[in-house]
Amino acid sequence: MSKWTSPSEWQKLCNGSACPICVRGYPLDIIVTLDASWLTMAEEAPMAGYVCLVSRVHAVDLHNLSVAQASIFMTDAHRVSSALSSVTGSVKLNYEIHGNTLPHLHMHFYPRYVDDPFEGRAIEPRHVIQPVYGPGQFAAIRSQLLRALA
Repeated sequence: MSKWTSPSEWQKLCNGSACPICVRGYPLDIIVTLDASWLTMAEEAPMAGYVCLVSRVHAVDLHNLSVAQASIFMTDAHRVSSALSSVTGSVKLNYEIHGNTLPHLHMHFYPRYVDDPFEGRAIEPRHVIQPVYGPGQFAAIRSQLLRALA
């Protein structure tokens, strides 16, 4: 939130001129391009199966998209939700859209498990210090997710 204290820096992030995704042309760790978004997944994650859906159109909030763009973005989210639930066998999926650190529309997907370290409370990604994947587990989940999305 410290970027909020500099109105000019915050404005440049919001209008896309200093947005790292827009400047680069894409986010990091893309595993697939969908109709309105990129799906990203990195081995360094707060939960096994964590993914992030990033809008291919620069918008700060969902309401900044046209109704048609928002509909396609949410269709991508539905598709990811279904595939991720099937692949991970999670008890529940949590969805989060913030944008207060990086104001480029993106949705976090956190699979929740019976024995996860945040059971009964919100996930706190900064508190995860150990790897969440065992040997080969990340590659396997990634491959299964890509097959489910095909």
